[in-house]
Amino acid sequence: MELVFTIILVITSLLLILLVLLHKGRGGGLSDMFGGGVSSGLGGSSVAERNLDRLTVGIGVIWAACLIALGLLVAYS
Repeated sequence: MELVFTIILVITSLLLILLVLLHKGRGGGLSDMFGGGVSSGLGGSSVAERNLDRLTVGIGVIWAACLIALGLLVAYS
């Protein structure tokens, strides 16, 4: 079981690194890379940026849950 959580933790860690690097910094980001800079009026960010935000948060939650589960497994084994 520890091996499964360790593998998931490594995969989600690499995904988080990739997703954070795709986010918009001061100059641009994923939305500018794929054609644009065209933003919606409400949030000030494009659909691609909002989806990227959601994906990053989702992967972050999975990463945190794996980290806690792995810690509990190691502590109580």
